Amino acid sequence: MTTETVDLRSDTVTRPTAGMRAAMASAEVGDALFGEDPTVRALEERLAGMFGFSGALFVPSGVMANQIGLRLLAGPGEELVCDAEAHILAHEEAAPARYGGIQTRTVSAGRGLVTAEALAGALRAGNAYTLGTRAVEVEQTHTRAGGTVQPLETLRAVRKLTAEAGVAVHIDGARIWNAGAATRTPWAEYGAPVADSLSVCLSKGLGAPVGSVLLLPAEQLSRARKLAHGLGGGMRQSGILAAAGLYALDHHVARLAEDHENAALLAAGLRDAGFAVRPPETNIVLVEAPGAGDVVARAAREGVLVTAPGPGTVRLVTHLDAGRQACRRAVGVLVTALREAGTGARRSADTEHTATAEESTEAA
Repeated sequence: MTTETVDLRSDTVTRPTAGMRAAMASAEVGDALFGEDPTVRALEERLAGMFGFSGALFVPSGVMANQIGLRLLAGPGEELVCDAEAHILAHEEAAPARYGGIQTRTVSAGRGLVTAEALAGALRAGNAYTLGTRAVEVEQTHTRAGGTVQPLETLRAVRKLTAEAGVAVHIDGARIWNAGAATRTPWAEYGAPVADSLSVCLSKGLGAPVGSVLLLPAEQLSRARKLAHGLGGGMRQSGILAAAGLYALDHHVARLAEDHENAALLAAGLRDAGFAVRPPETNIVLVEAPGAGDVVARAAREGVLVTAPGPGTVRLVTHLDAGRQACRRAVGVLVTALREAGTGARRSADTEHTATAEESTEAA
């Protein structure tokens, strides 16, 4: 008897549901590059309204949304400050420098939380001999730190500091949906009040097959569209894809709490078996596992797919295609794999484990 595979590599591995496929098949479309696709416009207008922005641009990927947003805020030879483990640095192919000519400088943020205190000594006013800081980037939730949530009060403090310094803020909100589900924060509070631009992903957590939306002031839309076209993001009848995003907003946001509950189930099962696990805030679980690559291989042979982004960490990500029963099975397989790989039973306090750069999560 073949056992069904449990894929916990990322929340990007989901397949469109029957309802989502039906919405895509029936989507009204036009030429999006000419601004004539009604479904794309509906998605953009809805998200702009949710997060309090006057403009929005639907693009193929989160990387593209981030890079357009950053290039609108900082030009060639100008400076961007972000966390040293930010996705835009670790997983976006050096795009700020390669395509935008932007210099990046980093701060070390515990658990990926970029605070006003951390930034206070990093922002530079600039003069004839010193490069000034033009923008700050924050990630919500923070992928490499294990899905940690940037608290609203922290974002407000960062916004206050940067506004006083004349510095703009971009939020990489790839998993902002998980942050909202975990904290019950109104979407509008996570948007325009704390950022000049915000990218939100539809294929992480929400289960759409592709797409992200960059939220920004309407007066920047013309330039944003030109940048997207130059990066290969000019799409035609993309309402078929936008329809998946609209369906996800209607049907998949409220259920994110289930993913968080399943992440807690995974963490508790592995912790009860004696392994050191960082308590998940959202849908990402990090497990201390010397010889992590061996653990991944052993689990895969039993039909449980996970990742080892570093030699000492295994990462699990819950999503709508991995329900409670699947996660229970994953616990059993992983406990055996961890033990067989020689990961000794190691108890640790919930606050003791801090992932290093090598023991962090991957791009997805």
